[in-house]
Amino acid sequence: MCLIMTILTAIVFTFFMFRAKKSGKPAKSMLTSTLMFWGAALMWSVDGVASVLDGEPFFDISQEDTVLGVIIIVCGLAVFAVLAVFEKRRVLKAN
Repeated sequence: MCLIMTILTAIVFTFFMFRAKKSGKPAKSMLTSTLMFWGAALMWSVDGVASVLDGEPFFDISQEDTVLGVIIIVCGLAVFAVLAVFEKRRVLKAN
């Protein structure tokens, strides 16, 4: 379940990053968070392939895996928020 949740979050961040890119230069915090979520999705995909090789299902649809997915998303959003605040402060100092 954490793979599905992470991929959906990565898609959402990618959508908003390209939308911001059309209107100007996207924020570095958005780019960093997008790459972070895609990296996590790649990591969970490799873990799923390893599970299949061990005879287990690719997707783990358990409560523990769902909680792990929520924790990953919350931590990723927290990193995005911290980076966005620091980026905003840097821009305000420069002006």
